[in-house]
Amino acid sequence: MTKQPEIDPRVFDLYDEYCHGRIDRREFLKRAAALTVIGGSALTMAQSLLPRYAEAQTISFTDSRIKGTYVEYDSPGGTSGTMKGYLVRPTSEGPFPSVIIFHENRGLNPHIEDVARRAAVAGFLALAPDGLFPVGGYPGNDDDGRELQRSLDPDKLDRDMVNSAQFLQSHELSSGKLGATGFCWGGGMTNRLAVTLGDQLSAGVPFYGAPPALGDVGRIQAPILVIYAQTDPRINAMWPDFEAALKANDIDYGMEMFPGTLHGFHNNSTPRYNEAAAALAWNQTIGFFREHLAT
Repeated sequence: MTKQPEIDPRVFDLYDEYCHGRIDRREFLKRAAALTVIGGSALTMAQSLLPRYAEAQTISFTDSRIKGTYVEYDSPGGTSGTMKGYLVRPTSEGPFPSVIIFHENRGLNPHIEDVARRAAVAGFLALAPDGLFPVGGYPGNDDDGRELQRSLDPDKLDRDMVNSAQFLQSHELSSGKLGATGFCWGGGMTNRLAVTLGDQLSAGVPFYGAPPALGDVGRIQAPILVIYAQTDPRINAMWPDFEAALKANDIDYGMEMFPGTLHGFHNNSTPRYNEAAAALAWNQTIGFFREHLAT
């Protein structure tokens, strides 16, 4: 699925509002329908932006290069004390460097599971935790998932994610080297994990996520590769202060901003996807992990 440049930018703006929970699906479609656009119907454009997960799958659950399973584990201090995630490993003999993959603001949807499989194909033990598991799990659609995630105590949700990272790092198939990546909310979670784990995290690659509290940046010890979309005003406005804090604390960091991209450009289930930029960003992510997670 490739990005559709004919979609009016105002529709993309409305979709960004919808994705981040500032308007619901009905309001998104209502506002889009009220727009006058060139080249078609704004409502049709809006509907085309809704995710199509089945079409976007790149690696099958049954791919012979990997083995995947759902695992449950303790999560003290989290929402319910128990968590669940999708654990995927290469079929070769371990141990493997490990990578945790944090979802967006809607739970563990099929796209994030696909990303976990991509990481396993690249040679990593990958875990994609479902922050919604304590309240029933990803409900099968992003709208309800977004509402469920919004209902959670954010500190307990963060603790569930930190516990998930520690579960993965201590797994019998893990080499002990841990990387983290995530998208949107998960990008912010990657940054917060770097603060919380300190030298227990070996590398972090946040995709278009909010920075941690600037006063906490000095606690980061892992090298960080920050990924941004060119057109993402809310997130990009946070970068100058984040970069200043990284520099002030001598953090090993890099930043890549991909031209011609929108927030969410790595997600190939919607037309925000930019195939070339997504492939390059993912290759850089895997290369960064191979460099810093080598035993």
